[in-house]
This record gives sequence, C-alpha cells and structure tokens, in this order.
Amino acid sequence: MKILSVVGTRPNFMKIAPLVKEFRRNSIGHVLVHTGQHYDKGMYKLFFDDLKIPKPDFDLGVGSGTRDEQIKSIKAKLEPIIKKERPDVVVVVGDVNSTLGAAQAANKLGIKVAHVEAGLRSFDNTMPEEFNRIETDKISDFLFTTEKSGNVNLKKEGISKDKVFFVGNVMIDTLLSHKEKAEQSKILEKLNLGKRDYCTLTLHRPSNVDNKDDFANIIYILEKIQEKIKIAFPVHPRARKNMQSFNLNDKIKRMKNLIMTEPLGYLDFLCLMANSKLVITDSGGIQEETTVLGVPCITLRKNTERPVTVEQGTNLLVSTDKEKVVSKAMEVIGDKIELKSRIPELWDGKAAERIVKIILNN
Repeated sequence: MKILSVVGTRPNFMKIAPLVKEFRRNSIGHVLVHTGQHYDKGMYKLFFDDLKIPKPDFDLGVGSGTRDEQIKSIKAKLEPIIKKERPDVVVVVGDVNSTLGAAQAANKLGIKVAHVEAGLRSFDNTMPEEFNRIETDKISDFLFTTEKSGNVNLKKEGISKDKVFFVGNVMIDTLLSHKEKAEQSKILEKLNLGKRDYCTLTLHRPSNVDNKDDFANIIYILEKIQEKIKIAFPVHPRARKNMQSFNLNDKIKRMKNLIMTEPLGYLDFLCLMANSKLVITDSGGIQEETTVLGVPCITLRKNTERPVTVEQGTNLLVSTDKEKVVSKAMEVIGDKIELKSRIPELWDGKAAERIVKIILNN
C-alpha cells in the first residue's frame, strides 16, 4: 500500500505527525506533500524538527493568495504528483484550503480520500473553514471523526455510516507523546514567567484581526486583563501585519504586562500553554489541547465546531463581547469559577493507530 499525505499549515503538522509514525511502523509506503500554504520556512522547519516529521517529498510552494487562488493552485500542482506516485489513498487533515484542494485533486483522479477530523461543524457559514469541512466530507471515502458530534453531523448530511469512523483525536496523540519533552522547554525562563501567573493569547482568525473595529475590541480586552496578570502573546504574522496597518502598535506598546514574541515552535508553545492560568484564543485546536491539559480556555468566537470541549472540557465559549470576555477572564484569574474537566472519549493517544488499522483493513 502507498499513502500520500498533504499538509499546508502548522496545525496540519501536529495532526500528521502521529500518522507518519504509524505509516512507518506498519511499513506503508508514504509520500508527504507540503502545499506551502503556510510559507514561513523557518517556522515550518521548527515544527517539523520538534515533531520529527521527515522532510516533505514535495513542496508545492503555493504561498499567499485568496482562498480560491490557493485551492486552484494546490489542485494544479498536486494532480501531476498524484498521477506520478499513484497512491492508494490520499490523506488530508483539518479544514484549511490545503485540505479541500488536495481532496478535490485526489477525487478528480479517482483516488480514495481519507479525511482526518471529519464531521466538525460550527454552523457558521461565514467561516471559510466551514465550507472546506463540508465540501471535503462530501467527497471523502474515509471520514475519521474526533468526537461523537461529528458522527451526528455526517448522518444528518446523508453521509453513509459505512464511511464514518469514530477514532479519537490525532492532535491529542501528538500532545500526549510530546508533553514530557515540552516540560524541559526554557520558554518560561526566557519570558520571565512563573507557572500559573500569566495568560497565553493566540489570535489569527480574519473575524478578529482583519477589521480595525474588531481588532480594537480585542485590544480593549487585553488592556483590562493585563492590568491583573501578564499575557504571553506569540504573534501570528497576520495579526502583526494588521496591528501595524490599523495603527494599533502604540496602544499595544503601552501595555506593560503584554509580552509579545515571535511565533513559537511546538514544544515551547505546549510548555507555555500547559503552565498558563488561562488561555485566550480563537484557534480550534487549542480548545482541544487545553481540555486535555486541564487549563481554562476562553474562546474569542461566537461558536465552536468542537462542542465536546465546552460540554466536557475547560473551554468557555464567551462570544466576542468585550465586557463579557473581561468579566469571565477575571472570574478565572480570581479562582471564582470551577471548571469540570473530563477527557473526551478516545482522546487517549491512539487515534493514529486506529486510523491506519482501518485504512489497512479496507
């Protein structure tokens, strides 16, 4: 058997890492393609090194562009590779443009598609990821779900249950296998932070950083929270660019307890997140990781495609209302809120093992 896997963004790297390990363990021929959707060479090298992912066999070098431009470019560049390599299955992960572009390229050529992290739905059609998720699931032959809500959503959409497999969460495979090593990171010393005496912030979604008023809303939240506690903020390139274009830098520089850094590698960021008093984010994967780490998480969104993190985990879906976010953050910082924290079913570090077994048996 030969499998071709496609990654394009940093969260994809975390999802593919345990699968690469399982392919190798089962002596499966494997071709790894990086689309270049995230094209910071230094950053993706750091992630590949941290996660011990082999150098990609192909780098499509897609780079920036609109959503449609990226998907079109991925399909055009990937199709000749699929024809040359002739894999039995193309594996795609997550919900980014690379996920859909690769799935469409494989489907067009009659190659089976396996979608890892299928069935997640925010029911918010303004999110580009929602379209990517739905369209990828429509053309997939193996739909691997991380939580039971995914199975329910796919059933409602008329996807045959014979294609759907509840396997757990490969992101958590990666977290559990790297947690001990991450504890050796020196990032807290480097940033002069003590355990549980700071918040970690991540921010990258267009809905939060691409509009001046929305970004100013976030700045207000940070101003209030940093009066009470330090905030460690690894800054996404998109957020950094818009801070400058919206003339928000002066306001940010006045915040004495806001510690901005360049984007961090996987191990440093895992250490930072695990030792936080609170994580504030608009990321999907971080909602899952904080649930397993038992760290309170405020999600700066009006919805989530990962409801199990709210129902069983530590995720607080507060909306983007600035006063509500500040109020909830102060409750967490002041230990006035007790969060139930259960590890969701099958988030046990063995999702990749289940996925590879299913692919081999079908």
